[in-house]
Amino acid sequence: MDFEKLFRVLSYTTVFCGFVSLWIAGAFGIGGVLLFIGAVAAAWFLEDSRWQISEHIGTALIVLAVPLYYILWRTGFFSPASSDAILPSILARLILTLSGIKLLQKKSDRDWIFLYIMAFFQILLAAGLSISALYLAVFVAFVFFMISTVILFEMRKTNRTVWDRSSVKRDVDGPATLGLPGIGRIPATALALIFLIVLIAGPLFFVIPRVGGAGIGAEPGGVSTSSGFSDRIKLGGIGRIKLNDEVVMRVRLEGNDNTGGLRWRGIALDTFDGQAWSKSRPNSREPRTKGERDIIQVDFATGRESLLLQTIYLEPLDTPVLFAAPKAVGVQGNFSLLMKDTYDSIYFQRSNERISYKVLSDTSLPPDQALRGDRSAYPLQFSGYLQLPRDLDHRIADLAAEVTAGARDRFASASLIENYLQTQFGYTLEQKAGGDDPVADFLFNVREGHCEYFATAMALMLRSQGIASRVVTGFQQGAYNETADVFVVRQSDAHAWVEVYFPAEDVWVPFDPTPAAGQGQVVSPAGIAGQFTKYLEALEMFWIQYFVAFDNQEQRSLFTSVKRSFVDYQAQTSSYLETAQALIREWWKDVQGENGTETRAAAIGYGAAAIIGGCLMVVLMVWGGRRLRRLGLIDRVRSLFARRKVRSAVEFYERMTSLLAARGLIRPPEQTPLEFAYQTNIPEAVLVTQKYNAVRFGNGNLSPDEQAQIEAWLGSFSTNS
Repeated sequence: MDFEKLFRVLSYTTVFCGFVSLWIAGAFGIGGVLLFIGAVAAAWFLEDSRWQISEHIGTALIVLAVPLYYILWRTGFFSPASSDAILPSILARLILTLSGIKLLQKKSDRDWIFLYIMAFFQILLAAGLSISALYLAVFVAFVFFMISTVILFEMRKTNRTVWDRSSVKRDVDGPATLGLPGIGRIPATALALIFLIVLIAGPLFFVIPRVGGAGIGAEPGGVSTSSGFSDRIKLGGIGRIKLNDEVVMRVRLEGNDNTGGLRWRGIALDTFDGQAWSKSRPNSREPRTKGERDIIQVDFATGRESLLLQTIYLEPLDTPVLFAAPKAVGVQGNFSLLMKDTYDSIYFQRSNERISYKVLSDTSLPPDQALRGDRSAYPLQFSGYLQLPRDLDHRIADLAAEVTAGARDRFASASLIENYLQTQFGYTLEQKAGGDDPVADFLFNVREGHCEYFATAMALMLRSQGIASRVVTGFQQGAYNETADVFVVRQSDAHAWVEVYFPAEDVWVPFDPTPAAGQGQVVSPAGIAGQFTKYLEALEMFWIQYFVAFDNQEQRSLFTSVKRSFVDYQAQTSSYLETAQALIREWWKDVQGENGTETRAAAIGYGAAAIIGGCLMVVLMVWGGRRLRRLGLIDRVRSLFARRKVRSAVEFYERMTSLLAARGLIRPPEQTPLEFAYQTNIPEAVLVTQKYNAVRFGNGNLSPDEQAQIEAWLGSFSTNS
């Protein structure tokens, strides 16, 4: 492979990385993938042929592409799956079209630069559409290939510029070519540059104050994930949500090992009209502002033992609800204000961005015995939680009375209804129950359904017995990834359950009437594929935590961790020093004879042995160093890094510079060897310098014929002088 071919391979790979990033982000379908791959393949095989598009035609096509895409957009030609993603999708297609046109035309230096810029725009656009770990892998590959390509681009440009300006180029046989660098030089240089960039930019990324929301959000005016939750939920809505496997949030728990059966609470609803649940007081929200340590207190905790700290990384949803384990007492995040309604739901100002926040929840509940003894009357304001539809089927109340027969308190009644629904009905995501009264159809005909139907049936049965209850929607715990130490919650984990109010304890207690099939823990895939999925999710979590959602809250957490580690290190070092000082003091007391004559003699002996041992170590190190020099091992190690061919290159080049110096031609420090050779107007000097560059900087080897040719060129200096 020659230099020009390597340059093209790296350039095409850089452009292809930009395309792959958009592909991973889902900016276009299989048709766009096949078209662009076809354009790349055609451009590669048409390079340097007469079938390439001319520069004028390529420029005209690019100019026409922009208004054409605008017309297609206005006429509704593009119809992506989500209207929110239409602008990024059109922009992605436009960028790929412009890149395809440039690839197919004859390319000058500015055309290659145009392609590199388009690839960078593709990476930038994909960053706003995807947080996948695959995007991270493509981004790393793009940075590596982009830097490698830029290095070769500058070498290629410099070589051509120097050759064009030379006055002796016509006297030298052969075309103006640049020797291909060694196979390890370009990657090593690119990696070194990446390391320096990360070394400088990395601390700046973690130190510079954060502005605005966390991470790279969805495009302005749009959202990337539809939660399906709102202040009005029709029966069957959650069943449709559960068919979607999109990630909704990732949750990391701290300070509590009890992770069984957790739910992430969202919205509570109190009014049922026979078809859908809603809120009787949708606007009853109170503001909550920041207090100490930027924590927004939303409730009060009963104690410290049951507190659960969660760090939640929430995708941009179409609902302004903050999800958390019940009951949330404090929230910390990039929120200037939160709103809490009378149903204990927490709202924030939705910004279409991925956000991260911490929630402290009080997961404690009164003991069953206390709940069984709660027979207090409900306050007047809780009458809404006893509301029933006007045309409620009387069989529902009869069934509730039959199931709770013999129950002496609210807790017993709720437990009996919960157990009855769990054991006597089947679980399915199919929309089987319907009609004018879907709940009655579910209870007395279909006897199968998903969580919404079970929660609704239990709430209505409880209310028919005078027990205050409400339906709550949110998500189940999700799948735990031990590698990333997070729960990955998807839309398929959407869930509905019931909360029952106990006035004496002033607490809402959750009950879940859904059968075990609808509450089952997600089983992680086993085998190699399962492990690979876990590691991929862990990489994605790292990417989200430290890059996508790295806001000033995460910044403070990082600084706190670093500070704590530094303090621990200082404390540990101080402890070691104090221990060493104590030992020295005890030894000195023994030497002074404070602990007896025998102890003094032993201490003196230990001190003498330590001094002698230290001297012996120094002597051995000096002797070993001299021995290694005599054996030539140090020179051998040095020779691995300074190869003979480099010395030979310097050798024949120095001979040439000496011969030129004898003629009064001395290279100024600001000139490169090749520029100096061209300035001498001696063809042989140019040829020798080219060989020197190939060996010295190109990691090349001289064949016997080339060595003889160099000697002949050097000999011509003596005959011509």
